Amino acid sequence: MSTTLPVIAAVDGSDDSLRALDWALDTAHRREARLRVVHVRQYAAWAQTDVLVAGPPDTDEDPVLDQARAHLQGRAFAVPTEYVGMEGVPGAVLPELGADAQLLVLGSRGRGGFASLLLGSNGMAVARDAECPVVVVPRPGREVHGEAPAEPGPRVVVGLHVDSPDDATLSFAFAEAARRGARLQVIAAYPWPVQTWAAAGQMMPLVIDEVSIESETRVLADGFLAPYRGRHPDIRAEAHVLPGDAAGHLVAASRDAELIVVGRHRRRLLAPARMMGSVAHAVLLHAASPVAVVPPTPAEE
Repeated sequence: MSTTLPVIAAVDGSDDSLRALDWALDTAHRREARLRVVHVRQYAAWAQTDVLVAGPPDTDEDPVLDQARAHLQGRAFAVPTEYVGMEGVPGAVLPELGADAQLLVLGSRGRGGFASLLLGSNGMAVARDAECPVVVVPRPGREVHGEAPAEPGPRVVVGLHVDSPDDATLSFAFAEAARRGARLQVIAAYPWPVQTWAAAGQMMPLVIDEVSIESETRVLADGFLAPYRGRHPDIRAEAHVLPGDAAGHLVAASRDAELIVVGRHRRRLLAPARMMGSVAHAVLLHAASPVAVVPPTPAEE
């Protein structure tokens, strides 16, 4: 087994966190990595002065970790696994753990600090602030609109912004497709219809040929993908150039997908705090498959 950084699964005793634990176990196996199962025992933020306090060495008495041990017992493949109990506010503790992990996996809902995960509480903070990619595993049965994939088989989906392509996001998506023996569906959306401001504050459509915009977007997308295709010749990476909302297309493509990959957000000069981009936020809220939120590289941040 590799001695690289572990895959971390955050558990809280809920069924959603156990689904995330299953996903993390499979991913640790694919990455030849250790699995670290973490339970953050939450307390009120006002009751303590230090929210990043590791719990006492009594993880054998933690019923949530006991449940996780029992859940993983007897699996078909062995992954070196450790169990860690901590104390603090999950939205503050878990992002810090990303500095020593290659991946952090969460369930879409949970108890206590994970309640309303996809509605802006601790889980959203983890996806926004962690230094490593964060995967959120949704509940099964989430419905999405749009046509079913025309071709069966494993599929990883990634969003490509041709105006500002993100190397970390594309690299992560190609690597995951390789690990899963999946084809890669690249969604490159362009705004349509294009509008601009006119006199008296009215929006007026521009006289622009949609075919030209689509063609230019495809040329840019293929150009950005070329070096990745060269490094991963066994991966079939298909660029889907589509008009309209990128988030909507990604959510529609999430049906039966192995994984949706989105970039988090680059920091802006006048907004140095880490941010969750609108596309990533919408995909987390609505996608039917697990969603990986990839932070930009430190140099880009």
